[in-house]
Amino acid sequence: MIATKLNTFAGLSQILDRVAEQRDVAEWVSTKAGSPDARYLLLDAAGDAFLHKEHEVLRWLDAREREQLLAHASWSLLGIADGQPHFMLLLDESDDVAALESAFNARRMGLREAGLRLAADEAGLFAYAKGLAHWQRETRFCARCGSPLTLVSSGHRAQCTNPTCGRLHFPRTDAAIIVIVEYQGACLLGRQASWPPGRYSTLAGFVEPGEALEDAVRREVAEESGVIVGDVHYHSSQPWPMPASLMVGFTATALSPTIRLRDGELEDARWFTPQQIIDGLADGSLTAPTQLSVSYQLLSHWLRERAGLDLDALIAR
Repeated sequence: MIATKLNTFAGLSQILDRVAEQRDVAEWVSTKAGSPDARYLLLDAAGDAFLHKEHEVLRWLDAREREQLLAHASWSLLGIADGQPHFMLLLDESDDVAALESAFNARRMGLREAGLRLAADEAGLFAYAKGLAHWQRETRFCARCGSPLTLVSSGHRAQCTNPTCGRLHFPRTDAAIIVIVEYQGACLLGRQASWPPGRYSTLAGFVEPGEALEDAVRREVAEESGVIVGDVHYHSSQPWPMPASLMVGFTATALSPTIRLRDGELEDARWFTPQQIIDGLADGSLTAPTQLSVSYQLLSHWLRERAGLDLDALIAR
């Protein structure tokens, strides 16, 4: 089953060549880093990006700005887009971010907010950089021997500094499933107690070791709602570097409508028909998932397939 609309942060391969084969070619990477057309995406210690103060676009730095003001900051190669080398520039806690905002006529913004404001290509690049930066910050010591690590391969590998170990560590992505479950014309949505009133979303959870994605769908739905799932079909995926996940979206069919909430994971779960969704959105008793998430696309797909409804239009009116 194919998504009709790209998920937020997805589709980066259409504009970016990650040039993985060049990451270990030090002379090539160094030349690109100092070239006049190099662009640097600046992230602070919390993983927030610098945007133009007056515009909804990233505030890219050029090689001259980097050398003049941030020569000490570590950088990593992201890839080549539109013939230009793109890099991530990572600040640390000691950097004066307020002074940098003033110097660059910029403001900082987190990925959740920026993902809904930036153009798709810039949102994808921000997500890519944030995920890589998080892994670099969290991966400081060797998991085998405990020795310090040093970044290699233009920031995409970390190598143990112990000469008797030398183990390479790779960026980590945690797979999670997210699913819209259907039973006889209604879809299953749940809510957590911490969410705003009326917010319901599709069910999700992390994949466990030795578990197929389809099995993870069946287990998570059963654990959270007590609903037993039969057929499972892939829909689409979404990078979700908050901090390090890949959301793998599915549609599924329940074998019965019986809901038995378990373990306190959800405050509520219920079946919604298309008409109940229309009515809930209209009177404010139901709030759809954020448009940032693949959850929104799963619900949008289901409404379109089952009732010919456009979720964007329903929310707009």
